[in-house]
Amino acid sequence: MFANRISVEQVEEGNELAPKFDAEGLLPCVTTQADTGEVLMLGYMNAEALKRTIETGEAHYYSRSRKVLWHKGASSGLVQKVVEMRIDDDQDAVWLRVRVVGDASCHVGYRSCFYRSVPTGQPETGKPVELTYEETEKTFDPKAVYGDAPNPTIL
Repeated sequence: MFANRISVEQVEEGNELAPKFDAEGLLPCVTTQADTGEVLMLGYMNAEALKRTIETGEAHYYSRSRKVLWHKGASSGLVQKVVEMRIDDDQDAVWLRVRVVGDASCHVGYRSCFYRSVPTGQPETGKPVELTYEETEKTFDPKAVYGDAPNPTIL
């Protein structure tokens, strides 16, 4: 399914998919909402996740913490349907434009994984930077969807 990387010209100007996975065999993948452009999440794909995403038209990722292939929405029902998939100029990053069944992408219950902002231009005070919530209401209750198990992706 993927071409061998032969030259810079082939990778940057050619029409063959020849992804460059990092030392761990992964590509970063930025996922945005197709209609609004809102950034929903940053995930990673291994070769199998990229292949399955192409084949099914639904987002698949590789969980770095759990070390498993992950079909987004398989347990929550919040499936990401791919509207468009792009790869960057040197084919080492993916951008997915998706529509989400259920309109949420964050396992914490928010619409986007980027639900907090970080203030900039403020002097250092010796205290931790205080985040501001940009999304104030959760789209779903994570405990109702995933149960009480602790999230294995944290810490």
